[in-house]
Order: sequence, then C-alpha cells, then structure tokens
Amino acid sequence: MSDSKGGAAGGGIGISSTIGVVFIILKLCKVIAWPWLWVLCPFWIPLAVIVLVNGILALVTVVSKRGSI
Repeated sequence: MSDSKGGAAGGGIGISSTIGVVFIILKLCKVIAWPWLWVLCPFWIPLAVIVLVNGILALVTVVSKRGSI
C-alpha cells in the first residue's frame, strides 16, 4: 500500500535537468553548435546561484555581527 497524500514527491527530474539533457542531445546530434560551457549551463547555473546567495548571506551575517560589538 502506498501512503500518498496527494502532494508532490521530493524526487524526480527538475526543469533544469530536463533542459540540460535536451541541450546535450541537441549538441550530440549536431543540431546546435554551442560550446560545451553553454550546453551544460542548466547544471551549473543553479549551483552558482546557490553559492552566490549563501555568500551574500554570510557577508550580511558577518557585517551585522561586527556592528553589534
């Protein structure tokens, strides 16, 4: 028996991964002539955004703690 509550599950492939797979297939079939850097960007751009946001949050935390001393 499954215990489904009707909500979305946490697994599966996301939109970014789907676009990445499509870009790779198009590149390998020689439909697009993009550099591999841009073909693989759906995989590394979300990671770069997460790293950037975490860096900004860390900087804000350091600056706010320094001002309260």
